Amino acid sequence: MLNSKENKRAIMELILYTIIVIFAFINISSLWKFFKYVIALFMPFIIGCMIAFVLNVLLNVVENKLFKKLNKKNSKTWKKMKRPISITTTFVIIIAMLGLILGLVIPQLKNTTELFTKNFDSYKTESVEFLEKVGIDKKAINKFNKGLGNVKEEVTTYFSDNKKEIMETTLGVATSVIGTITSLSLGIVFAIYILLKKEELNRQIKKIMRAYLPEKKERKIKEISELSNKTFGNFVSGQCIEAIIIGVLCFIGMLLLQIPYAATISVLVGFTALIPVFGAFIGTVVGAFLILMVNPTKALVFVIFILLLQQVEGNLIYPKVVGKSVGLPGIWVMVAVTIGASMAGILGMLLSVPICSILYSILRTNVNDRIDKKNNHQIQIKQKKRTSSPPPNKKT
Repeated sequence: MLNSKENKRAIMELILYTIIVIFAFINISSLWKFFKYVIALFMPFIIGCMIAFVLNVLLNVVENKLFKKLNKKNSKTWKKMKRPISITTTFVIIIAMLGLILGLVIPQLKNTTELFTKNFDSYKTESVEFLEKVGIDKKAINKFNKGLGNVKEEVTTYFSDNKKEIMETTLGVATSVIGTITSLSLGIVFAIYILLKKEELNRQIKKIMRAYLPEKKERKIKEISELSNKTFGNFVSGQCIEAIIIGVLCFIGMLLLQIPYAATISVLVGFTALIPVFGAFIGTVVGAFLILMVNPTKALVFVIFILLLQQVEGNLIYPKVVGKSVGLPGIWVMVAVTIGASMAGILGMLLSVPICSILYSILRTNVNDRIDKKNNHQIQIKQKKRTSSPPPNKKT
């Protein structure tokens, strides 16, 4: 009777799931619009959770390592002030790092842009002379020279002829920037609150799960949550180590090749390397522009050097350092980053490795459990056969 009820319930659930899937497939465009609307509505909170998750790694280091001696003292004042002081210290460290990078890069970019504008005519002459030395056809050189000479006029004409479109584009960009800044600001506020009350929030979530979920599901969610927390923490740590390695290798290589702006560009490349696999290319573009204004030949050498370094990083350093830290084989790291980039751009690249690692760990655990169950089942069958078979007749 019990099995009959369970079968009926399983059939009803299957029918319900089928109806839901068919409905979702028919109304996929409307559901996608609704999903985007909900995501946009909760975006500040989502950003806050992401910021809190990332900052929590550094916060734990600050609390448990930096303030280790103070933690040993049983001071009530310190217990109350420990978390706010640790959060403030964490933000100060991050702001200081960003300030260092911007302080190194922005003045160099400003000087290079001014130098380029000032010496535009001389650059044009040098470019023509270089093309003549290489042996390029004179007609092509004259066309190139004429094109460079008309750059300023063409830019001026374009702006005067497309004022309306430029204004609309500028307004759209400004609105988007304001919206992003607002979401980011609210996200930081949410992140600070989450970090301040993380233990209390954790207890509340556990109570809700305890109240409304079966014990088996509750235990499974806790296991996945702990695995996610550990994986994301290891991912952030591994990504930071990998970025430092890339920055140091870039600095050493640029010094050996006598490329200018070695310190500035190495810091920039190391910082952008926090974006998995392809991040260093962002720093390369800015670095190549800086070097190009000083020495075009060295700029070409720099690009070739970074391409080689990127191959070493993508195929050797990243899979070994980050892949090992999150327990994901190197091949799956590359697959995860590629799929993440195609689905959600830079954000997808950042989140793809830890998410894939969590799924890989869950699948691996599930596969091992199923194999163990099958092996145990086979052992039990063999033992039953042995016990049920009659003993051999003894010869008298």
